[in-house]
Amino acid sequence: MMVSLRAALFIGLLSSAAPLSAATADETFKALYTREWNWRKAIDGETPGAGGGRIRLARADLASQVEREKMWTQVLADLKAIDPATLSVDAAEDYAVYKQQVETLLANQTFREFEKPIYGDNSFWGNMSTMGRRNLTSEQDARDYIALLDDLPRFFAENVTNMRAGLKRGFTPPAITLEAHEAPLVAVANAKRAEDTGFWKPFVALPDTIAPATQEALRAEARAAIMGAIVPAYRETLTFFHAEYRPKAREPLAAESMPNGKAYYQSRIREFTTLEMSADEIHAIGLKAVADIRAQMMDIVRETKFDGDLPAFLTFLRTDPRFYAKTPEELLREAAVIAKQFDAVVPRYFGHLPRQRFAIIEVPPDIAPFYTSGRGGPGAYLVNTYDLPSRPLYSLRALTLHESAPGHAFQMPLAAENKRQPDFRREVYASAYGEGWALYAEKLGLEMGMYPTPYDRFGMLSYQMWRAVRLVVDTGIHHKGWTREQTRQYLRDNTALSERELVNEVDRYISYPGQACAFYLGQMTIEKARAKAAKALGDKFDIRAFHDVVLELGSVPLPVLEARVDRFIAEGGKSPYADEET
Repeated sequence: MMVSLRAALFIGLLSSAAPLSAATADETFKALYTREWNWRKAIDGETPGAGGGRIRLARADLASQVEREKMWTQVLADLKAIDPATLSVDAAEDYAVYKQQVETLLANQTFREFEKPIYGDNSFWGNMSTMGRRNLTSEQDARDYIALLDDLPRFFAENVTNMRAGLKRGFTPPAITLEAHEAPLVAVANAKRAEDTGFWKPFVALPDTIAPATQEALRAEARAAIMGAIVPAYRETLTFFHAEYRPKAREPLAAESMPNGKAYYQSRIREFTTLEMSADEIHAIGLKAVADIRAQMMDIVRETKFDGDLPAFLTFLRTDPRFYAKTPEELLREAAVIAKQFDAVVPRYFGHLPRQRFAIIEVPPDIAPFYTSGRGGPGAYLVNTYDLPSRPLYSLRALTLHESAPGHAFQMPLAAENKRQPDFRREVYASAYGEGWALYAEKLGLEMGMYPTPYDRFGMLSYQMWRAVRLVVDTGIHHKGWTREQTRQYLRDNTALSERELVNEVDRYISYPGQACAFYLGQMTIEKARAKAAKALGDKFDIRAFHDVVLELGSVPLPVLEARVDRFIAEGGKSPYADEET
């Protein structure tokens, strides 16, 4: 299939970059990534979310996928023509980040990841639930949103076509994990009124700057779009899901059982860990970490004077009502209190702070039964209040530090607000860094005094264990042939997760190969870098400056983080913000 004219012209521009002999290596590199980034934004659109500004759904058709593969192949060729040694220090760091980013994008195209747009607890239709949190601030904003609603059937149809191609070659999630993805489809497909869907929420309260008559006209257009475009698209996708996809999806669990499976799983490991590690190496690291954390957990069991072994203590935690909220409101209030308690210790551990605040929001009910306990990001910390007996309070402090501040809702805004970094660093998320930082934030809570009881500390250790266990079970499932029940039992034996949580989590690991390996390896890298800096700098080591350096990077491969900390040491422990006015 031929690449589009626009892409062909663009590739020509990239290929002609070499004759710019008068330009510096930095300028040549910047021209390359700027052109590619602008093209990437144009073809990928923007994820619908709660913020303002225009939004577009990505192009997912086969022609666009071919265009992506050809583009990134050419970009990598042009990158290899630039010697990183000729770049400035900052540009060389950008080069290392950008090269791995493009390599990952190309690998996804090579393995045709777009033919499997269902992963973990996400799907292309489930991800649309964020649209209901959008704030419409003007008439143009409302019209852009309606245009997005009208475009959704195109986006769904392109993804269904891709799923059919994946189904034909056995490239699907295991059938046993697909039940979790049906509820969001059913909720919209069965809607009788636009008002019964989450897509309607932005129209409930339009701004007073829009005239009343115009507001009513916009609402009428929105109703027409939801009932005439959105609901039919969901119904058609549900029919496909029921009649074709689930019945014919593959049965084996292991990623290595898919087409070219060993290479595919290795590419997943590389994407999510940003490291060159084998599945066997990761499995061994996980087993050692599980043993180490288990010993720490037993110390706390003895501290509480509990008369029994670890499995008995886990049963006690899962069943004693004192550890569970009685209402959704109580759970949300507890999360809010913890988040505010962190504010009291911020100045001792962080120098540069994000400007963006975050709200604490309930997970939408249509996805809550199969969603994680919480999730955080710019502007939001989502707390799952579904099935309260599966949401233990002893783990809430670790969850809150991970998902809100100083975890995701702290780190991501800092990256987005850092104008000194190029957009491809500010707007792209690397799991090993982002999840590693959030897991590090949980453990940092010990130093910050955020775990007042032994049960809270056990909850933190259980979350540490949960991520160490992931190294074992991800590689166990996808490389060593572990069964679903074998994996669940391993989590039961080693973590304090509720039955609902561990069932949901295991299915997420099965359908999202490699992703579970990011967390603990990322945390290990940050902790080792911190220990190295503290030892080298001695009295000059400032924890605030160290955290500023790590967070100022944006979201980067772990080797880049290690190299930046080495530079931090060489510069005498200086914060990257030290020269700015305070």
